[in-house]
Amino acid sequence: MKHMNESFPEDFILMGFTKYPWLDVPLFFALLTSYMFTLLGNIAIILVSQLDSQLLSPMYFFLTSLSFLDLCFTTTTVPQMLFNLGGPNKNITYIGCMTQAYVFHWLGCTECVLLGTMALDRYVAVCKPLKYPVIMNHKLCWQLSSTAWLIGLANSLLQSTLTVQLPLCGNQELDHFFCELPGLIKMACVDTTVNELTLAVVATFLIMGPLSMILVSYSYIAQAVFRIPSADGRLKAFNTCSSHLLVVSLFYGPGIYIYMQPSGDSPQDLIKVLTLFYCVITPMANPFIYTLRNKDVKGALRRLLTRAILSKRI
Repeated sequence: MKHMNESFPEDFILMGFTKYPWLDVPLFFALLTSYMFTLLGNIAIILVSQLDSQLLSPMYFFLTSLSFLDLCFTTTTVPQMLFNLGGPNKNITYIGCMTQAYVFHWLGCTECVLLGTMALDRYVAVCKPLKYPVIMNHKLCWQLSSTAWLIGLANSLLQSTLTVQLPLCGNQELDHFFCELPGLIKMACVDTTVNELTLAVVATFLIMGPLSMILVSYSYIAQAVFRIPSADGRLKAFNTCSSHLLVVSLFYGPGIYIYMQPSGDSPQDLIKVLTLFYCVITPMANPFIYTLRNKDVKGALRRLLTRAILSKRI
């Protein structure tokens, strides 16, 4: 029993930026502000997409899925980070840590696949506009979205289960803000080559597979856009697709750097900053990217606000 307690402690100490204690207060308020904007922005996107009849298209179905995913993604980590930054207690229970690792990895992998699916949707919309409603029907949209969630879940169950089984030999200090698989693997007191190799190989497949689909889709989209005779038509297609490309860049860039290289090759402080970027900043930015660059969404938001104001007056 003693060996088991040493291998699997009751709780972990999340180190975060504890060597820079002066960062706790500004980081707390920065995270709190970002989280509030993330909640407001993504909930607004979901409500607008569901309540406005003009947004009942596959594109906005996937945008709603992405917004819901981002809400779950940030809620998995940010409340715990705020709790640890707001006081002297930097602990998280063992069960809480493992749950966070499973869910965070599940949602992160799901977003990789979902962003690739969204590129496929844009390809059909731009390159096959007449067949778009037939090809991207409601059933197929649900199947593609469900597949993304199931792939993410399957990968999380594999990777997280392999990581949870690693003995820690009393190690309790996790050099991160939350429980993420690479950090947990580094805590192990045994050879972790298999875990690191499995994580890198599967991450490469899950990142490069959808990313390749995105690049191929947009190469065809670019050719189709340049053939559009109307300048307004080209601009509308460009704005719609550039929003998705910007979201892809914000999410995939840090993910590639963190997961697709050997463990220990990068400064841990840089890893923490990049992780904060793709799990806090990107989910906050997504609604604003799609809103500011999409006339349909802005129009739907105005109509929703107008109806809300008029209903209060009545």
